[in-house]
Amino acid sequence: MSKTEIEKIGKQIVDAAFEVHSELGPGLLESVYEICLVEELKERGLTVERQVKLPVVYKDKILQKEFIIDILVEKCVIIELKAVEMLLPVHEVQTLTYMKLADMKLGYLINFNVPLIKQGIKRKINGYF
Repeated sequence: MSKTEIEKIGKQIVDAAFEVHSELGPGLLESVYEICLVEELKERGLTVERQVKLPVVYKDKILQKEFIIDILVEKCVIIELKAVEMLLPVHEVQTLTYMKLADMKLGYLINFNVPLIKQGIKRKINGYF
């Protein structure tokens, strides 16, 4: 998939997050935002998967550890959701870890527990994009 196509998907993700936040506001559980964001993305015609298992592969061997990606859009953009008072550096590390393990170039860390959603969206890039 081209950079332009991935960027278009990213814009739709941001727009969908704005829509969900304007409908629900802050203060709900992460799981509520997740199902609503998935629905919003699907309504926009995107292919969306929830709670995607991500194994740790080391030297072509699958190890006894796996992570769960909150939302995977079009098999090329990862979304990690939070509903916390404040995003911490560990949340960014978590998102980048998932992106690196899945070999994804674009990801979003979105915290819905903010007064203005633009304060809660962090765009992440894995390597040159």
